[in-house]
Amino acid sequence: MTYSSVQPNSLLRAATLAELQEKGQLLIRLNQQTIALFYSKERVYAIDNRCPHMGFPLHSSVCKDGIVTCPWHYARFDRRSGGTFDSWADDVRSLRVQVTDGEIWIDLSVQVNPKAHQQQRLQDGLEQGISLVIAKSAIALLDLGVELTEPFQVGLTFGTRYNKAGWDTGLTMLTCMMNIMPYLDESDRPRALYQGLSAVARDSAEAPPHFRVHPLPTANLDFPTLKAWFRQFIEQRDREAAERCLMTAVQSGMSRTQIAEMLFAAATDHRYLDVGHVLDFINKALEALDAIDWQEAQPILASLVTGLANATRMEESSSWRYPVDLVAILETAFQQLPTALESGQLQRGQWIQPPELVSVLLGDNPQAIADSLLNALQSGCTEVQLAQIVAYAAALRVARFNTNNDHGDWNSAHHPFTFANAVHQGIRRVPTVELLRGVFDAAMSVYLNRFLNVPPARLPEPKDTIADPESLLSSLPELLDRQQQVNETGRLVAQYLYSGGKPERLMAILAKLMLRENRDFHVIQSIEAAFRLYTQLADPLEGVPVLVATARYLAAHAPRMRSHEQTYQMAYRLHQGLRLFEETDESVGDG
Repeated sequence: MTYSSVQPNSLLRAATLAELQEKGQLLIRLNQQTIALFYSKERVYAIDNRCPHMGFPLHSSVCKDGIVTCPWHYARFDRRSGGTFDSWADDVRSLRVQVTDGEIWIDLSVQVNPKAHQQQRLQDGLEQGISLVIAKSAIALLDLGVELTEPFQVGLTFGTRYNKAGWDTGLTMLTCMMNIMPYLDESDRPRALYQGLSAVARDSAEAPPHFRVHPLPTANLDFPTLKAWFRQFIEQRDREAAERCLMTAVQSGMSRTQIAEMLFAAATDHRYLDVGHVLDFINKALEALDAIDWQEAQPILASLVTGLANATRMEESSSWRYPVDLVAILETAFQQLPTALESGQLQRGQWIQPPELVSVLLGDNPQAIADSLLNALQSGCTEVQLAQIVAYAAALRVARFNTNNDHGDWNSAHHPFTFANAVHQGIRRVPTVELLRGVFDAAMSVYLNRFLNVPPARLPEPKDTIADPESLLSSLPELLDRQQQVNETGRLVAQYLYSGGKPERLMAILAKLMLRENRDFHVIQSIEAAFRLYTQLADPLEGVPVLVATARYLAAHAPRMRSHEQTYQMAYRLHQGLRLFEETDESVGDG
């Protein structure tokens, strides 16, 4: 029973062999670790007494035929190696044993590569949709100093490989979580990673793998040809042909900007696809690729094609045709875009936003809205500036949402905002004429929701200030523990900012309060879009309504169930080695 690989200086005396032989099992403590000892067929075995599933003690376990069975949730472990027969439980730590002169010595040193083990456990959790396993691996990997991009990429790879619908809500939530990491308290980063990864696992549950088509067997195709083919096949809803064009573009070494241009052009050939989700998903996929330096580009990009090809086109809907034909107004405006851009070229950098522009965008005259956007371009407004103004107007719709509306109408206000944000972020990447059409689409989607501001909720005013704004933040969690605190939450956020409160502190608190709830796709989208827009606005006071908007939206969808947070807290306490359940010194018999 002597193991030669055990180093003498790493051994600690555990018990006498006679004592263990008498009782069959012993519970001992060494260096604040509780160890379960087993004796069978003249061999001594030692495993961690804490069940890796949920931390219950193993000292009352039945050990039969070499298998230790936890009495709490019946997880089963190989007594010799600690390996589990139930993947949701994880392997229990097995310890090396040496018996010398009738005394048992234990080696407490770590025998496995913790990073490799946790990476495999993350993969296991994704494959089997086990939230607790995902939470434990996310916490452990970040605690080991692993870069966020590593588990993020694992989630991307898994989610694009196994997903019936292609890129969808789970992958978008994961990318949103990655985008808001800089705004979070450090302690909330593993929590955000866990929620994003578990959303991917949920979307991918029982989904077959996606088998990508191969690129065309040529390297001589130019970008304009591939772009035209791709748009043509999306127009025809021919997913396979469109995917092959996209894979060929990647394989041929087309630039990241060109790939984005292809995707955004196809996404704006029709109006407001799937109430904005398609373009938003494209933007998020590109942001995800940026985070991992465009590794795994082919599978991630391929996951976008199904959504593009199958999308609902809003020119086919009555709301965009009657009683006013918005599509006709837009098509006329699109014809004027090249001329408007050319006219404004010499004045770029000198344009000053007219004070009435936002009011026009929030008004009830769609022709005036289109004309105001064209006039801005003719006067030197850049594509990025115009996209930002429309995104701001869309945020105001949410900030002024009247709570007398039906609760479901919150999403009617939300979708134009996240779509406008996607256009804004996309046009910062590729300011093309095709994507500029998305700015006009976003403006019309804001117009269609004008009834949600009748009458408009009153925006808090800058004069309502206090001397100690930090005291306000302590009231925010309590507000969001109650229903129907929309206006009160908006007022608190505005008062905090107008009183000189720190925006970065407020955003960290709002994100923390979002993360304590069960994940909600639209709330996560709203938080991420608002944080990005607020940060990119030149005037922090101008951005106050943006954070008011997302706080009101969060309050409208709170409180929610918090079972995901309960799972996370369990994983966190297990990782910290906290005593979740009391352990005793009782000895138990061998079954």
